[in-house]
Amino acid sequence: MKIAPSAIILFIIIGLFAVFKLCAYTVGEQEQVIITQFGKPVGEPVKTAGLHFKVPFVQVVNRFEKRVLEWDGPPAKMPTRDKVYVVVDTFGRWLISDPLLYYQRMRDERSALSRLDDILGSETRNVVAKNDFMEVVRTTKDRAVIRDESLAAADSRIGLLHPITKGRTQLEAEILKSSLSKVAGYGVTLLDVRIKRVNYNDSVSQTIYERMISERSQIAERFRSEGAGEAAKILGQRERDLKQIESEAYRKIQEIEGAADAKATEIYAKAYNQSPEATNLFEFVRSMETYKKVMTPDTTLVLTTDSDFFQYLKSSEPPVQSNGLSDQLLKGPSLLELQPK
Repeated sequence: MKIAPSAIILFIIIGLFAVFKLCAYTVGEQEQVIITQFGKPVGEPVKTAGLHFKVPFVQVVNRFEKRVLEWDGPPAKMPTRDKVYVVVDTFGRWLISDPLLYYQRMRDERSALSRLDDILGSETRNVVAKNDFMEVVRTTKDRAVIRDESLAAADSRIGLLHPITKGRTQLEAEILKSSLSKVAGYGVTLLDVRIKRVNYNDSVSQTIYERMISERSQIAERFRSEGAGEAAKILGQRERDLKQIESEAYRKIQEIEGAADAKATEIYAKAYNQSPEATNLFEFVRSMETYKKVMTPDTTLVLTTDSDFFQYLKSSEPPVQSNGLSDQLLKGPSLLELQPK
């Protein structure tokens, strides 16, 4: 049985394509390649994008990222210099700068991330342990402090911070600087390291919250005590003003009554000096008024016979018998009606 020439040509073409497929490989713009032969690197790293060739069945293509890679470290609990335990969460960016050394030391990206966890976590712990808590929290030392003037007026400690000499930005630079030399031996270039978040440790969070509540309670109590003091001051001033007004009113009443009494006395004196008849009439009328006020049903009087107060009780006849005016003025209840029953 003879094979057709076209079939032979087809088999040859398929064989050549298979050989080409095994010998050729492509490198993308975002890749860099290490060729290994029996597990050992051969030649220089291939960083140029395009079509390249290798020995089939013997050599293997190992591809690595040329782009910037992400490292997100796990949150770690660590103490600051002033013995405050915090949980620091960090992240970073890195790239493979030497693929050959990277392959010899790391082999793959998972091993590289694990090694970065160890190196960056250790350096972060060292830097944080050398600085106070305020240095880790504050972004920069030049950032202005926002103060609540109402709280600051109540307590001068509110809003006051310890002097900031570095700030978190400089601490991140220290972590990056100390880590560069350690990761360089793995064919890796560390581009940046940042602190994502700083939290209190769970064991001290409740204590911190209680202290904050206590401080705010003290401020509130101070406001309340100052308000009570102001209220007492206002009430005291009101009492003083009220007493002063009452005193002024009483003084004016006494002045008015004194002036009225003086005027009445003056009128009485003038009337007394006008005629004996008017004088006797005045004395009689005043005596009758006095009898009305003094002599009540339960009153007992002990008087001598020569007492001036007793002179009009000796007789029911009025002291004046002169003219009709006196008779009209003397009209009223008789002396017997004024005597107590």
